Amino acid sequence: MKTPFTLGLCGLLALVLAALVPMQPQAAADESASWNQKSAAAYLDQRSEWWSQWPGAARDHGTFCVSCHTAMPYAIGRPALRRALGEAGPSAPEKKLLENITKRVTNWKDVEPFYPDQTRGLPKSSESRGTEAVLNALILSSYDARSGSLSADTRHAFDNLWPLQMLKGDAAGSWTWLNFHYEPWEGENSQYLGATLAAVAVGVAPGGYAASAEIQDHVKLLREYLQRGSDKQHLLNRVMLLWASSTLPDLLTREQQQTIVDAILRIQQADGGWSASSLGPWKRVDGTALDTRSDGYATGLVTFALQAAGDGHAQAQVQRARAWLVKNQDPSGAWLTASLNKQRDPASDAGRFMSDAATAYAVLALERHR
Repeated sequence: MKTPFTLGLCGLLALVLAALVPMQPQAAADESASWNQKSAAAYLDQRSEWWSQWPGAARDHGTFCVSCHTAMPYAIGRPALRRALGEAGPSAPEKKLLENITKRVTNWKDVEPFYPDQTRGLPKSSESRGTEAVLNALILSSYDARSGSLSADTRHAFDNLWPLQMLKGDAAGSWTWLNFHYEPWEGENSQYLGATLAAVAVGVAPGGYAASAEIQDHVKLLREYLQRGSDKQHLLNRVMLLWASSTLPDLLTREQQQTIVDAILRIQQADGGWSASSLGPWKRVDGTALDTRSDGYATGLVTFALQAAGDGHAQAQVQRARAWLVKNQDPSGAWLTASLNKQRDPASDAGRFMSDAATAYAVLALERHR
């Protein structure tokens, strides 16, 4: 057997060349191979299928509610796995969700709000309409961004969206948003989060939609709303704003983006992840303590937002976060996250809502540079 001293000139040259070759591509390949895209897709598909059939999500005209925790993250996250899995098009649960959204978009005047005032009290009809209009536009626009052209259905979704934008007062530029006192998507400050999603919807729309003349007054109002008092928002909303600013031009200056990035990096945990408990002033209604460990939702979302913002100074922190995500995928395919609202059984359907969103954002973060 040859020793290092008997390798000869060719062997020595090979060792030197190997030492000079950058290790990052191999590390990326190792990272990709060490998490399971197939099981992540299976988890997301199963949860979307369950949601579409759950009686609690059923709505009129044979449709179902588009949820902030399961349906919306699924719609923006699941397509990111298509290339890795060699899929030619959307999965069956994706198609069902898109058909459901398209049906509600095209029958906007006929379908009932998700939560009518008559059964849920004021102002749930208005909140439902604003929330749904944003989510419909975001989901359809995100799919169109992959195809490169704005579809008639997506344009219809935006046509439903703009008339519901608030035009007066402190909320001018935003949309009424569902408030069930459930954090982080349907709480006291979720109207701002909804406006960031609207900005993403506009920003990712293909064909130069964001610059089209007919929507400039609306876009101006939206920018002004998001910029107004943004420094007073809790950190989760500012993370969402950072993501939105990577899609919609002139939403934030580079200095404003950097301020958010710095705030995010200050609370990265020693293991490389982030905890959802640190992103806002949350308090559980049952008085139980929040889980302060790093979790999939905060780590996936923050990592994705940092990557989208393209801050090279955060590269080392992003790599640590990606390593955390690779290491902490559950055998189910999901990235687990505990509820911010109460102690829930993590195996229950409601107990998986945060993990549904976490898995979608973790996938987006890990597939970002593939």
